[in-house]
Amino acid sequence: MPSGYRSPTAKPMSFIWTRRIVLTLIAIFAALPVYVMISTSLKPLQDVTGKFQWIPGHLTLRPYVDIWHTVPLARYFVNSTIVSAAATGLSVLIAVFAAYAVSRYKFKGKRIFTITVLSTQMFPGILFLLPLFLIFVNIGNATGIALYGSRAGLIITYLTFSLPFSIWMLAGYMESIPKGLDEAAMVDGCGPLGALFRVVIPAAVPGIVAVAVYAFMTAWSEVLFASVMTNETTRTLAVGLRGYSTQYDVYWNQVMAASLVVSVPVVAGFLLLQRYLVTGLTAGAVK
Repeated sequence: MPSGYRSPTAKPMSFIWTRRIVLTLIAIFAALPVYVMISTSLKPLQDVTGKFQWIPGHLTLRPYVDIWHTVPLARYFVNSTIVSAAATGLSVLIAVFAAYAVSRYKFKGKRIFTITVLSTQMFPGILFLLPLFLIFVNIGNATGIALYGSRAGLIITYLTFSLPFSIWMLAGYMESIPKGLDEAAMVDGCGPLGALFRVVIPAAVPGIVAVAVYAFMTAWSEVLFASVMTNETTRTLAVGLRGYSTQYDVYWNQVMAASLVVSVPVVAGFLLLQRYLVTGLTAGAVK
């Protein structure tokens, strides 16, 4: 190969360094709010309300202790965990059966059902706030079943949001699984449900994980419906963070500390399931 030869696909050094600089600036821009949040959570309140300091002069872990006493954060944490876990479990359970039926069977109204499920994502969630509120109140008045202000009502609310997209996404993933696997399982003696549980579900684990992560994050961080559909007993974390703001002061250091604590389960779950999440979101799209 002659000296000075450069591959036609090789990129010039100016492009490489420009890309590095741009990516570095983007990383700094993304990490800066996180740094401010962490540094603020480690400052006394008087240092937060005074002149802003990039490097904290006095570090303290007191805000991480006070957040559990200023507001009943532990109760909010339990409420969010129960509501998010139940909404996620029901969403995955229903979506698996619905997606399996859509991807494997032909039935009357299949196209209308698919379009209807997908079209629900076109409407902003706030449009459903008043109808759901009226439905829950009327059901409570007619039957005595208290859905308004209860965890069950909030679970049903989040299920209405996560379920349509979960069905659509999981159906697209199951369509990428060869139907020959189902047929082979049925030849070996499995019925439709046996083929679903023994063949399709193990092969669709990445898609199921993606649906579960989506449903959990939808329920965990939602604020609007949680602020209307809950009371002091059933309040969730996303709404409970407002308790650090009083009539006379805002405990900014505790707000930042509580925000970091609230973010830990979601971030940890995303990092642990990232491989499955990426696979689940892309496999159906490639098909």
